[in-house]
Amino acid sequence: MISAKLTIWDSLSKDLYRGLIQDDRWKLYIEGTGVTLLLAVVAVLMGIVIGVLVAIGKFYGSRRAAGPVWRAVAKVCDFYTTVIRGTPMVLQLLIIYSLTVWSKGTYACMIGFGINSGAYIAEIFRSGINSIDIGQTEAGRSLGLSEKTTMTRIVLPQAIKNVLPALFNEFIAMVKETSIAGYIAVRDITKVASSIKGTYFISSPLYIAAVIYLVMVLLLTRVQKRLERRLGRSDRG
Repeated sequence: MISAKLTIWDSLSKDLYRGLIQDDRWKLYIEGTGVTLLLAVVAVLMGIVIGVLVAIGKFYGSRRAAGPVWRAVAKVCDFYTTVIRGTPMVLQLLIIYSLTVWSKGTYACMIGFGINSGAYIAEIFRSGINSIDIGQTEAGRSLGLSEKTTMTRIVLPQAIKNVLPALFNEFIAMVKETSIAGYIAVRDITKVASSIKGTYFISSPLYIAAVIYLVMVLLLTRVQKRLERRLGRSDRG
């Protein structure tokens, strides 16, 4: 029994050495981690821009007094969120990459993940805008502020504060969802692990990649909880 355990441990340690240490392969995981974080950051930032615009379009287009232009904008926004949220991200990524206008798959990933994230962030911001008491808008208009100024100076700042935890959660989710970037040959963590595994026929790279993702998510979740506590204290203050 002891001999069997030693044999298994010896096999695992050799597998781990070949998957991580040999030929400085740990550097590949670091590069892959950098690519993963870059894709997630760019995607969420792009998603915030898209999400804010879509949320505003839906907000103004859904009002009873909305004109035909705003109603048309709202329908386009609804179509966008319905299509993006209703189709797999990997298919969206492959479709965007198939446009053959990208010199690197990384750019296609940034655009694809950003468009996808925007559909979800739009709903986050829409709920955030709707959570602001209508009295805030009425107060701004009564002070002579324009509709645009009221939205940008009064409503949006409060909405952003309310949705910050949800936005951070979207970033955490995006870190994991970028694992499909390897479908278009982008060397993120998952692609690096898959390449090493396929080349040397060892399984340890998959476990190493899983640990890296887990550590990142745990660290980001800890930051998110601190942010929520800080926002909670500021609200009470």
